[in-house]
Amino acid sequence: MSDAAAETGAEGRSEGEVVRLSEIALRINGQARRLEVDPRTTLLDALREHLRLSGTKKGCDHGQCGACTVLINGRRVNACLTLAVMHEGDEVVTIEGLGDPGGLHPMQRAFVECDGFQCGYCTPGQICSAVGMLAEVAAGWPSHATSDVASPRIALTDEEIRERMSGNICRCAAYPNIVAAVRGIAEGGPE
Repeated sequence: MSDAAAETGAEGRSEGEVVRLSEIALRINGQARRLEVDPRTTLLDALREHLRLSGTKKGCDHGQCGACTVLINGRRVNACLTLAVMHEGDEVVTIEGLGDPGGLHPMQRAFVECDGFQCGYCTPGQICSAVGMLAEVAAGWPSHATSDVASPRIALTDEEIRERMSGNICRCAAYPNIVAAVRGIAEGGPE
């Protein structure tokens, strides 16, 4: 091992270097939360390791699988790609904040009714992404698959749903059931 490698800690800091923690305030699932975190802490790690909210999953840790999708100020975000300190004062909603076993969110119920999950690992990210995606559709945001980008109303076809949910990977291949769950809610399914 080189002298430089021996002087560097596991986190890439020099031995003896003091890390200054950042104090942040977030609204997590409707509750004000204060944290002291290393400024390099991702939102995903802050949720899982500091707040013990284990519903948001760490999949690839590179923003490619979508297992860590949460809603920040109503928009879907991969929590592994954003730092916790960047969200001072933001409203963060995780799967735990959408509903609970006694009062499921309509999208959670639709996933259950349509069997939109198999192992369940990707399900929290899929559900948060679907909720955010429907808000994007309601706001008139087109996607690559939108046939008429000038139309004030987007037709939510299966192709449109698949395109909009393409950032969320399901290794069990429950895709047809996920599309059915999203389509059911979009068409006024269980509320």
